[in-house]
Amino acid sequence: MSAVKLIAEIALMALAGQFLLGVLAGQKREGNFFYKLLQVLTGPFVKGMRLITPKVVIDRHIPLAAFVLLSTVWVFSTIVKINLCLQIGVEQCR
Repeated sequence: MSAVKLIAEIALMALAGQFLLGVLAGQKREGNFFYKLLQVLTGPFVKGMRLITPKVVIDRHIPLAAFVLLSTVWVFSTIVKINLCLQIGVEQCR
């Protein structure tokens, strides 16, 4: 469960970074090296989200939907990890 949580955290940070860099760079974002790097990191999650969403959802909203889904996965995995740590003991959970 820790691996799922870690992957969700990395993807969430990359999506947030891509959004913020897109806002700061404006129209020049497509030529920005770091924006392209973040696109590579978030690409599998955004493409996966496009596969599971209906075609009615426009492409502009897919990264937001991926962010919401990854946030849900992160919250769920955190709750599962907390419950597991409470069952086996906090010292053994580290």
